[in-house]
Amino acid sequence: MENIHFKALQISESADKQYVRSIVQRQISDLPAGEVLVRVHYSALNYKDALSSVGNKGVTRNYPHTPGIDAAGVVEASESADFEIGDEVIVTSYDLGMNTSGGLAEYIRVPARWVVPLPTGVSMREAMINGTAGFTAAMGINALINNGLSIERGKVLVTGSTGGVGILAVAMLKKLNFEVTALTGKPEAHEFLNRVGASEILPREALDDKSGRPMLKSVYAGVVDTVGGNILATALKSLTYGGAAAICGLVASPDLPTSVLPFILRGNSLFGIDSAECPMTLRKEIWQKLANDYKPADLEILATEITLEEVPEKLDLMLKGGAMGRYLVTLA
Repeated sequence: MENIHFKALQISESADKQYVRSIVQRQISDLPAGEVLVRVHYSALNYKDALSSVGNKGVTRNYPHTPGIDAAGVVEASESADFEIGDEVIVTSYDLGMNTSGGLAEYIRVPARWVVPLPTGVSMREAMINGTAGFTAAMGINALINNGLSIERGKVLVTGSTGGVGILAVAMLKKLNFEVTALTGKPEAHEFLNRVGASEILPREALDDKSGRPMLKSVYAGVVDTVGGNILATALKSLTYGGAAAICGLVASPDLPTSVLPFILRGNSLFGIDSAECPMTLRKEIWQKLANDYKPADLEILATEITLEEVPEKLDLMLKGGAMGRYLVTLA
């Protein structure tokens, strides 16, 4: 089996420090050590993959490298008692696609502790329409609900709503019957966001308060934030009493220019969402929710299916901020 050849996207660093993307043939023996070998059927594109493809050393240190932080497929070989040949599995997060050869290839080999059995109620394809983005959105929603968020308490704001996390958060909240406000800088996305489940759509400037006031009118019972910066600060100042924000991104900025007043005067909470090192017990719980309670009625409208050969073009689009929804990569 070690001599089997397979297709993979490879990022290579040239002599003049440029990063070149190409589709190459690799061997199983090229893969890192691990207890579980998976034949990848589906992967998906994430912003981390785009950063890896242009040499961001905060994501990937060494090249040549195969990115892809998401993968769903079938176990081809296993040294773990927890997995058998033929098992359908999901692998996301941890170091996959960052410094470990990732899911934008027909095979991956990983530690058994990274592998999640595919839950009943979701297909491998659906799992990758969700991928890390959907998993992160679900973690955020789960944190808000555990904090007491309910339909009766009011509407929920989703920032960066056309990105992977944002669009899936809108769809999941709609499935749970929440009233959703979507924030976006893309006027052309309004019709799509309405279809997905947003009942109100606002431009970015509507949540970019520069008045200097420490508190604003109470509007949102919860926030799923992917952008950070002043937009997050504005959202925090606009929470209702006992409201909360789940933060998982920094598209606008890693800074948070705000005060403690929303927290100590309105009893608000701020939850940091890290999907990469999420403990396995919680990870399995969240995937069960993605397969059942949180699963939108029509995941397919959120995804554009592409081949491995189309990935480089879509990575460029993501880097330019032109992507909308999810890119599902079909490998089998």
